[in-house]
Amino acid sequence: MGSQAMTVAELVRERWGDHRPGLWCEDRTLSHHEVAAGAAARAALLADLLPPGAPPHLGVLLDNTPEYPLWLSAAALAGAAVAGVNPTRRGPELARDIRHTECRVLITERSRLPLLDGLELPGVRVLVTDTDAYADLLAPYAGAEPDATRAAPGDRLLLYFTSGSTGAPKAAICTQGRLAAAGRSLAGHFDVGPDDVHYICMPLFHGNAVIADWAPALAAGAGIALRRRFSASRFLDDVRAYRATYFTYVGRAVQYLLATPPRPDDRDHALRVGFGTEAGAVDAARFEERFGVRLVEGYGSSEGGAAIQRTPGTPVGAVGRAAPGDDLAVVDPGTRTECPPALFDAAGRLLNGEASIGELVNRGPNPFEGYWRNPEADAARRRGGWYWTGDLFYRDTDGFLYFAGRTDDRLRVDSENLAAAMIENILARYGDAAAVAVYAVPDPVAGDQVMAALALREGAPFDPLAFAAFLLAQPDLGTKMAPRFVRVVERMPVTATNKVHRVGLRREGFGCEGPVWWRPPGDAGYRPLTAADLTALRAEFARQGRDDLLTP
Repeated sequence: MGSQAMTVAELVRERWGDHRPGLWCEDRTLSHHEVAAGAAARAALLADLLPPGAPPHLGVLLDNTPEYPLWLSAAALAGAAVAGVNPTRRGPELARDIRHTECRVLITERSRLPLLDGLELPGVRVLVTDTDAYADLLAPYAGAEPDATRAAPGDRLLLYFTSGSTGAPKAAICTQGRLAAAGRSLAGHFDVGPDDVHYICMPLFHGNAVIADWAPALAAGAGIALRRRFSASRFLDDVRAYRATYFTYVGRAVQYLLATPPRPDDRDHALRVGFGTEAGAVDAARFEERFGVRLVEGYGSSEGGAAIQRTPGTPVGAVGRAAPGDDLAVVDPGTRTECPPALFDAAGRLLNGEASIGELVNRGPNPFEGYWRNPEADAARRRGGWYWTGDLFYRDTDGFLYFAGRTDDRLRVDSENLAAAMIENILARYGDAAAVAVYAVPDPVAGDQVMAALALREGAPFDPLAFAAFLLAQPDLGTKMAPRFVRVVERMPVTATNKVHRVGLRREGFGCEGPVWWRPPGDAGYRPLTAADLTALRAEFARQGRDDLLTP
């Protein structure tokens, strides 16, 4: 394909005339040619629907059905941009997302129509894909052929919302050139070829599924298999049925797969690699041992400003090293000076987290393309000429980078900075743990205390003595890392993209409903947090003038 800048439209056009099966979803199969033809028809319809002079933006509010990649491809051919609409948003927030991205057309399905009831969406044309009216609207365009000449590498193609702990989601821009380059790079990195099949079970409204799963498949001429929504119980059945070889994951998906009952045919499939984030070293090893599938953990800022790929020789727990030519650094946000390397003792405990944990920045040229109509957020990302990821890292003396959590996940216990991700990786070793999340709750006097949410394997009770003994046996668990509070949950609360909903966990704190265990100061063991304990804690916060930090 050469090294020149390409467009996604050109990649779509390359599949015209390719009559191999290229898309599977439930009982439907389309060839690559049929996908390209369907995209051309939708692109022609879109050209007639978009009003002149308005931003060429369309919103897509769909599950992972064939219509989603068809409209992604159609937008590429039409030189338009797709705003992936998050179906977990509701009411005014949902309307805000659609209006903010200036969508003139909204593609949805009947099951999602109740979300739109009562919303003020002036000037938005709604198309409902699973209706006769939609089929009739498309019919006159059935003979269209894909024309890639309307698109340029600098044209917007994606407006994907990035999650955040505060404020409304921001719509990050991804152009045709950047998405095509990412797809070609990942296809090369993972040796994706025309005979591969990518299983897309993560939601396509999120950048991960489009950039790391759909785009490399398109670039390599590989097939895609869709699952409407992620299902741990159907994962292996789908992988076998579609002969899938590659998948992506985000957040807790790997833990959910590991929580399914083992089967004697767990390794009976063609899957060879999974690519994603936040599985953790312990669960990645368990996944490979059980399913025979290598998980490759990578790091990529949602907005594209920084990326790290794991390479051979990367230590357990590390993400990887900066690629040659990259100017990634871990810096103190206050002083903008580079943090010193992390130091570990013989047991692997981080000795200088106070100094070594900082924010990952990219001080060199980077592909961040900004947010749609949000100059304040642009400025915050690009302050001082650097790209600030919003993620905490530390770097060892060999230059390997370790993820320590989001900047708003920072824990400061007894004046010591702790890495939430590092504690999670240690707690994930607990035999009865199905999922773990670590987050900060306020301390009555100063700083934070460590709290952990723990989802247990089916049928396993929480054993406070066994858990305390487990903690004592972990040689790399620092003296400040052991959770003061442990919340036992039936299922880890997650966002629509399977990331732990830490904002909600922090908000609820230790005063939440459900069983909470704690270690009173000076105690080594855990006992239930009672109503009397909670009253005494709140009184201590009030005495210290910090009761405003508690959830009402």
